[in-house]
Amino acid sequence: MPAELTGREALALRMTGLLLRPHPTAAVGGVEDVVEWFGAMQAQDLASGMWSLGVRLPTLGHVDVHAALERLEALRTWPMRGTVHLVPPRDARWMLELTGVRSLAGAATRRAQLGLTETDADRALDVLGAALAGGGRLTRARCLAALEAAGIDTGEQRGYHLLWYASVRGVTCLAPNVGTEQTFALLDEWAPEARRPERDEALAMLAHRYVRGHGPVTAREFAGWTGLTLTDARRGLAAAGDALTVVRVDGQEALVDAALLDAPREPVDDLLVLPGFDEYLLGFKDRSLMLDPAHADAIVPGRNGVFQPTVVQDGRVVGTWKRAVGRTRVTVTVFPLVPLDERTRARVAGALGRYADFLGLPLRVDWPG
Repeated sequence: MPAELTGREALALRMTGLLLRPHPTAAVGGVEDVVEWFGAMQAQDLASGMWSLGVRLPTLGHVDVHAALERLEALRTWPMRGTVHLVPPRDARWMLELTGVRSLAGAATRRAQLGLTETDADRALDVLGAALAGGGRLTRARCLAALEAAGIDTGEQRGYHLLWYASVRGVTCLAPNVGTEQTFALLDEWAPEARRPERDEALAMLAHRYVRGHGPVTAREFAGWTGLTLTDARRGLAAAGDALTVVRVDGQEALVDAALLDAPREPVDDLLVLPGFDEYLLGFKDRSLMLDPAHADAIVPGRNGVFQPTVVQDGRVVGTWKRAVGRTRVTVTVFPLVPLDERTRARVAGALGRYADFLGLPLRVDWPG
């Protein structure tokens, strides 16, 4: 019989799988390990992606994480749902071919809206391939200039579309920023040692990574995270075999990494400050274990897809925060969603102190009202 879990127990296991609490088997010492664990981590907002790594690697600062990206312990591309993620370099190509290509379904329609033709898109691949050849990287501005020099109009979002298209087609990838400037490189040159799993093996690998980093979860959650069809999601979960175990959460069947059942299931009064675009919320369609539905609009104001950074206590969202990074300090404004006593506010300030240390800046915390 499947193990029976309450929602609170499931949340405790989920926080462990998310590497926000100690895990019984995960050996996570650096950026490469964390990204490999998840398979893909939300990183459309680079600052959020950096702190997603930093909060799970408490001995590292922003400089250390950037250096790891320069060493190609992970790279950014568009592997799923048309959204930028951090992925293991050797897995980037098969992920693009398995899930990334699904976002190409609407590309022709979007090109027509932008006044681009398929010939323009194919020429852009050739132009960017030639401009980036040799193992280097170019800033976004220089990539657009190369396209313009070839007679391809990059105005009115055309340039962004073509840069996205080149990455989803596996020609380019996002290289680490140079200062504040986004840069691009050739995927084949920055990730030459590509894994080439068969399709079912790839589905199984992706399924296992998703479940071990997010479980307990359902097939629908896996399909939502990857953009796969529900049929392919179920196929991948079945192919993962004995690595996964069925449990029941408040009577509903779900899957977990078999090793996770050895983790503690008791409530833990921990307190974290997480970036908005973190797997903690972005990795799920159903966020009810972590988030009171009454607070959903505060997390995504206007439901515009822009997630606010969160204050998380015992696995549940209790507030949001906004940062303003200056040259001499970082100022963080905290917006509680539930009453927070003075002791809890002090703990929030302590967690934000770790974030300020990550940036290498002094901290000021504001509590409006």
